[in-house]
Order: sequence, then structure tokens, then C-alpha cells
Amino acid sequence: MAWDRNQMAARAARELEDGTYVNLGIGIPTLVANYIPDGVHVTLQSENGLLGIGPFPTEGEIDADLINASKQTVTALPHSAFFDSAQSFAMIRGKLVKGMGGARDLVAGVKRVVVVMDHINKAGESKMLKACTRRRSDHHQSWCARRRRWRTEAGRACRGCHRR
Repeated sequence: MAWDRNQMAARAARELEDGTYVNLGIGIPTLVANYIPDGVHVTLQSENGLLGIGPFPTEGEIDADLINASKQTVTALPHSAFFDSAQSFAMIRGKLVKGMGGARDLVAGVKRVVVVMDHINKAGESKMLKACTRRRSDHHQSWCARRRRWRTEAGRACRGCHRR
């Protein structure tokens, strides 16, 4: 039986290590804040400029101005900090980078990435591809586990980004 989004978020939360800083993307990852295990202290960061995200608010705690990157209301913690999205992305990257690089740019300097996603779209079709569908002229970066670094393939389709 397939897991629902909350079960996936709860499982991802068990991957968090005490004392780490974690960027929560949009979608299922935003649910992770509700499932952090007791005794594990992590600082959650949202791309829209909030460091120190708490769980979703109860009915009496809702502040419509306090939202995460998915535009869901959240709570702030006593140590929370607020800043603009440009500063937020600079924090994620660990340095100032010109332009938006997307997910590859954001994970390039981290030690560990946990991906939590649905594998089918709203129409029930698989999101997994047999081969890369990018144009041959595009650059494609992929993580090489053997060499433990990013590899760039240019001028040709990459070899099997996703498999069915």
C-alpha cells in the first residue's frame, strides 16, 4: 500500500540529525516540521526568508503573515529569524551566487540530500522517465557517487536520469 504525504514526511523527519540546519523545499517537505522526533533539535529554513520554522499552527495560533515557501501558515520559534529571499538563497548556497540555479545549485555544497516526492502526477502518470528528455544542447549535471562530485555532460542527452 502506498504511503500518504504525511507518512512520507514522518519518515523523512527520522532522517534528521540533532543540531543540523535543514532547508525545507515546497510540497511534502514542508510537512516534516510536524514530525521532528522528540530530543532532536534541528533548525528548519524556508526559501522565503524564515530560519527557525515551527510546526503548523493550531486554530488559535494562525498568523496569515507567517508562511513557508508553500504559502502555508507556520509558527515561529523563540530563536526564529526573518530576512528577504535573496539572503535566504545566499544562506542555502553558503555564498552569494548570481542568478537562480535551481535545485542543483542549492544542494551543491551540502553533505546530504533527502528527496521526498510523489512518484505520480495528478493524472496518475509516473513522474519517472526511462531517459532524459532535455534538449541535446542543454548542460546536465549529475552526482557521481563513485567520484563524489558533480559531473557535467554537455552537448548530448545524459545517460538515464531516471528509469522506469
